[in-house]
Amino acid sequence: MLELFRFPGGIEPASHKQESSGSPIRPAPLPELIIVPFRQSATGAANPTVKVGEHVLKGQLIGAAEGPFGTTVHAPTSGRVRAIESHGLPHPSGLAAPCAVIEPDGEERWIERAPLDLARATPEDIKKRIREAGIVGLGGAAFPSHVKAQAAIDTLIINGAECEPWITCDDRLMRERAAEIVAGARLLARAMGAKRILFGVEDNKPEAAEALRACLADGGPASGEVVTVPTRYPAGGEKQLIRVLTGIAIPYGKLGPDFGVQCFNVGTAYAVARAVLQGEPLISRIVTLAGNYERPGNVEVLIGTPIDALLPLGGPKADTDRVVMGGPMMGFVLPDLHVPVVKATNCLLAMSPALFPPPPPELPCIRCGACTRVCPMILQPHELYWFAKSKNFGKAQEYHLFDCIECGCCAYVCPSRIPLVDYYRFAKSEIRAREREKAAADAARERYEFRKFREEREKQEKAARLAAKAAETKARLAAEEAAGAGEKVGADGTAPSELIAAAQARIEARKDHA
Repeated sequence: MLELFRFPGGIEPASHKQESSGSPIRPAPLPELIIVPFRQSATGAANPTVKVGEHVLKGQLIGAAEGPFGTTVHAPTSGRVRAIESHGLPHPSGLAAPCAVIEPDGEERWIERAPLDLARATPEDIKKRIREAGIVGLGGAAFPSHVKAQAAIDTLIINGAECEPWITCDDRLMRERAAEIVAGARLLARAMGAKRILFGVEDNKPEAAEALRACLADGGPASGEVVTVPTRYPAGGEKQLIRVLTGIAIPYGKLGPDFGVQCFNVGTAYAVARAVLQGEPLISRIVTLAGNYERPGNVEVLIGTPIDALLPLGGPKADTDRVVMGGPMMGFVLPDLHVPVVKATNCLLAMSPALFPPPPPELPCIRCGACTRVCPMILQPHELYWFAKSKNFGKAQEYHLFDCIECGCCAYVCPSRIPLVDYYRFAKSEIRAREREKAAADAARERYEFRKFREEREKQEKAARLAAKAAETKARLAAEEAAGAGEKVGADGTAPSELIAAAQARIEARKDHA
């Protein structure tokens, strides 16, 4: 039996899983319009490959990956591209970005799908297919999976912990589609050379763990084991789950592959199986509708479905006053509901004053140390709070501000109800903004210095050209003068002065003779 370890800190909030985990996954109906952002990951946007008015098929490439960290974007259904324009995205800022607006034709006509021939496929073929399918981390981070799959590792961890309250999309996926998850995990292990696969599932999901075990019983390639881990938030954090399953504490600045381990979400493994075995790109995902709904549950949604068209499936109650994308710990309130579902959308949590009362007024920090005791990254949250509030960003960085994973444990236990994570996010954004400004200033200074260098170089080159031209002119004039003097020399080579003296001598001789 695998020995389990503990990660420091953590909390045990009420899970509220049963509200949405009891019913099977439902398919969401086709919306009237689909809005597909060309930016689906944190590492870059895709370049449009379609034009307005063009008819596209389901699964067709509509955005090509840019650079090694880019991800592709595909049409979630068949239809006509009505527009390529800026549209609001599900982000706290509410900022807009380029999107393809597709009007479905209702026919759901697929492109020709080409599964990989596993008998001949190499690890590089699998990685290439993962990139071509536009697969990103479906646990919420949306980091390109083909980049993570480049590492050579010994142990592959498939994350089925799903520790945040209310969210159950991974739970239902494991219960209903465990075979594809296991197949995808084996494909990832094959691509990365892993000899061992560990499926980490919290012990409050016994049905999901049993479904995975049943699929692993066939003894397929790479040894796989389902490990139930204690239910404790944030056990689903990548570094926390790696520590629980392997005992490896990954420090800031290091990654799992540095220690021979890599972690993928169960939804990502499922998407890999669909891409490799069925030839289907990532065009849909499971989304939890939980909270203040009449019909909570999990739905399979096409990427690009407007959120305001999806919410009626759950039936938000009349007193719903806001919707959070994600869970109550790490999610954010959507400033606009007419934004599309993206690959990172795992939950739409409906809130009401009765179910989620507004927080009481913030009180002064009393330095009780409760936040420090629950921090899973072994930080000093109260010190980070003071530095962030006073805008002493240098000291905040000295106290490892960027180690913070923004899990919200500190704010959850704070007796003063201080929104600590908001302060950390503010400090991080300010530091990043200043770094961007400094980088821009450095670039401007380098451009100015290069321009001055170029001007000085051109000045010197011009002076050198003028000096060379003057020297050439002087030499030419000297040559011409020498040539002119040479024409006055007598035929016998006598110099002009000698001729003059001879003429004068002849004149004097004539006078004497006379």
